[in-house]
Amino acid sequence: MMSRVLIICAHLLIMPALQAADALHNQWGMKFVKIPAGEFQMGLHDRDEALMEVPDATPSSLLDELPRHSVTLSQPFYMGVTEVTQQQWLSIMENRPGPAANWRRDDWQQLPVVSVSWFMVERFLQEINRLDTAYRYRLPTEAEWEYVAWGGASKDDLRPVSIDQLAEYAWFIENSLDKPQPVGGLMANPYGVHDILGNVWEWVADWYAADTYSKSVRTDPTGPSDGVSRVRRGGSYHCPLHLLRPGYRSANRPEVRYEVVGFRLVSEKR
Repeated sequence: MMSRVLIICAHLLIMPALQAADALHNQWGMKFVKIPAGEFQMGLHDRDEALMEVPDATPSSLLDELPRHSVTLSQPFYMGVTEVTQQQWLSIMENRPGPAANWRRDDWQQLPVVSVSWFMVERFLQEINRLDTAYRYRLPTEAEWEYVAWGGASKDDLRPVSIDQLAEYAWFIENSLDKPQPVGGLMANPYGVHDILGNVWEWVADWYAADTYSKSVRTDPTGPSDGVSRVRRGGSYHCPLHLLRPGYRSANRPEVRYEVVGFRLVSEKR
C-alpha cells in the first residue's frame, strides 16, 4: 500500500512539470499551450441542423462551410490561452484602441483589446517580434483556429459542448450583459484555451473565399493566396447563439475596425 501511495504522489509531482513543459510564457504575461498535431473534420456535418438556428436564413446561408472535409495539421503549435488583452497591447504599442469606456473600467487590463484592424494586428506582430528575442508570433490559420475550437471533440454536432453548457465556456449575448469580459474568466476547453468562442471575434491569418473548402489543400491549409477580406472567427459578447460555433465563418476587409473584434496569437521558439 505504501509503495502505491508513493507512486501516486510521484505522479502528481511530475504532472505540473509536464504541463509546464507544454506551455510557453513571455514577458508580457501571455501564455501559450501546446496543441498536438492531428486530423479533424472541417466544415458542416449537417447544414439543415445549423440553419434551424439561423434567423432569416437564405438559400446561400452557411454554404461557405461546405464541403465537410478532412484536414491534417502535421505539426504541433502553441496557441494563446487567451485573447490579447488591453494591457498587453498598451505595453507593446503604447496606444489605446477601442472605446474609451473599456479603458476606464476597473478591470481594463484584462479586457481583450478591440477595434483593431487586421492591418493593425500585423503592425503589432512586427513590433512584438522585434522586441522578443525568445519567441516568434503570428496569427493562427483558419484551420488551426477551428481545430483548437473543437478541443479534440469528434462528435458530429454543431459545437463541442451542448447549448446548456455554452454559457460556462463562452461570453455571448445571453450571459455577457452585452459588454466585453475579462479574459480567462470562464472554463477552458480541453486544450486549456479560454474564450475561443465568444467574448470577441478573432482575426485569423487567412484571406476569405466562399469556396475555400472545395479548393484548399488538405494538409496545413493557409487559405487563398489573395482576396478582399480576412477571416474572423468565434463570435463575440454581442452575438446570438447561432454565431457561436467552431465552424462559423465571417470576414471583413483588413482595414475594418469593430468594437467586437480582437485577436489571439500563435507562438514558437526562435
